[in-house]
Amino acid sequence: MRPLFSLLLPVSGFATAALGLLLVACAGSTAKLPAEAVTQAAGDAIVSPPIRVGLALGGGAAKGFAHIGVIKMLEANGIGVAAVSGTSAGSVVGALYASGLNAFELQEKAVALDEAKIRDIQISSGGLLVGQKLEDYVNEQVRRKPLEQLAKPFVAVATRLEDGERTVFAQGNTGQAVRASASVPGVFRPVVIGKYRYVDGGVVSPVPVDAARQLGADLVIAVDISSKATGKAPKDLLGTVNQSLAIMGQKLGQAELARADVVIRPQVLDMGATDFTQRTAAILEGEKAALAAIPQIRQRLEQLQADRTHAARLARQKAAEEAYKACMDNRSRLSRLADMTGMGEACRAPQ
Repeated sequence: MRPLFSLLLPVSGFATAALGLLLVACAGSTAKLPAEAVTQAAGDAIVSPPIRVGLALGGGAAKGFAHIGVIKMLEANGIGVAAVSGTSAGSVVGALYASGLNAFELQEKAVALDEAKIRDIQISSGGLLVGQKLEDYVNEQVRRKPLEQLAKPFVAVATRLEDGERTVFAQGNTGQAVRASASVPGVFRPVVIGKYRYVDGGVVSPVPVDAARQLGADLVIAVDISSKATGKAPKDLLGTVNQSLAIMGQKLGQAELARADVVIRPQVLDMGATDFTQRTAAILEGEKAALAAIPQIRQRLEQLQADRTHAARLARQKAAEEAYKACMDNRSRLSRLADMTGMGEACRAPQ
């Protein structure tokens, strides 16, 4: 017996067309590729979402002016920051930056800053400084906006004194969160928020890389200005406290810094923790260190973007293959016959 499709060949053109139309009608929508698959098979350009850059600013008291220099070079080289996390001095700069100030505005404020605006000395068992002036200064600079209303997502990291729990402030009073993050034990009084007291975030997270990840950063640039144990005996109370924190945070900081994509280390280790006279030098060191890191940052961004595009291409290819398979599985025998006559709508194979 001759195959059915060979029997169809002698039929006149009109009859063949009629038969083909009938077969396609019987096949219904099962012979068509789903709309999503059609778009994929059409070879549309793959557009992957941009890489979200997170900036993790570490603690270091007056050395924190170096953060401004880092931000200047990132902006100058077109590297946009999507989210910011800060510990201690890093939370001060981070909050102002996240509020919408650019690097040059930050520098202007740093140069004009009077220490008396942020220092309120009042000797007590909790510390030498109250910290209320720092809170008020930050709130004034961010136009009294709470954390959740800043221009960029921002968190301040502090340490819960009762149990040592790392606390990430993402909502509420910006100045108060920064004050908690910067309350160096023995120097500032602990900050009472709710039913807990909080001290400097550097005790548990000297450079808040993990907090930046929590904000959804794909690539984290960490700025490490933390003091290192110098091998020399400190000469005053603040020096003793600073060196004690440095010793506690060294290994802890190394573990968290290892989770950053790029680490920038401005050369500010010789600057005093309370030496505001070197603020300009600190900013310059931040610029130099960031500029040296720009090629590494670009390389990492390109690699992440390439990886993301490759993953999107594989996902699109898989979806197209699955759509093609589903189309082939669902097509009836009649629709296949229609294809043989040239009247059917064939499943489109993935490219």
